[in-house]
Amino acid sequence: MEDRERETLGGFLKRERELRNLSLEDMARMTKVRRHLLLAIEEDRYETLPSPIYVKGFLSAYAKAVGIEPESVLNRYEQTIKEGFKKEPLVYMAQQKEKKFFKKVFKSRQSWIVLGVTAISLLLSFCLHPYLYGPSWETPYQRQQDPTTLSLPVTEETEVASRPEEQGSISIALKAVEKTWAQIHTDGRLEEEVLFQPGEGKSYQGTHEIEVWIGNAGGLEIVFDGKKLDRFGKSGEVVRLVFTREGVKRKES
Repeated sequence: MEDRERETLGGFLKRERELRNLSLEDMARMTKVRRHLLLAIEEDRYETLPSPIYVKGFLSAYAKAVGIEPESVLNRYEQTIKEGFKKEPLVYMAQQKEKKFFKKVFKSRQSWIVLGVTAISLLLSFCLHPYLYGPSWETPYQRQQDPTTLSLPVTEETEVASRPEEQGSISIALKAVEKTWAQIHTDGRLEEEVLFQPGEGKSYQGTHEIEVWIGNAGGLEIVFDGKKLDRFGKSGEVVRLVFTREGVKRKES
């Protein structure tokens, strides 16, 4: 009787399980709790278990599996924790380990150097990005206007910022009225391939020619040399256009 009074919660649960001739594998199958967690409960190794909220769920499932009132088991667990019968729950230990880890990290001079180099690399990457990739990101408006001026959206009234004959270049502005795929080449180089949604648009500039493949000829408005052009086809029709200083011509796809 005295041994029963000194019996831990884990020992009590193990005894109840063995009285019913149930193995840990049987319990794992019945409770859906992994075997190593059940073993830790029976050995009162609460420091190796997840936070108390999960342990309570394990205990409740264990109690139901062996036919014990879950409430009595949970009350006994609460009392065990309060009395400090075993080590602190893993949540507390994890918090302490986490604090120690970060203190160690931030006290390390090497860690500060790594953080500094990373920050500088990110800053340089951000600052140099326009110089490395500028031509494919900028529009004619952004290239030709004062840097402090915002780029203009492409609308029906938008005119090319600089006429080709004035700057010796070719500029076009595209605006979608329907969902439209387009592929743009400037001076023989692929500028980009884009799927315009209705209302979206963009401008392009080249030195010798701009070639545009349009997947929906009826869904794209084009402004060339400051003039809005007529549609080059019907909705759903694929067309290939070449813009030069002499004008625009349609090529066979």
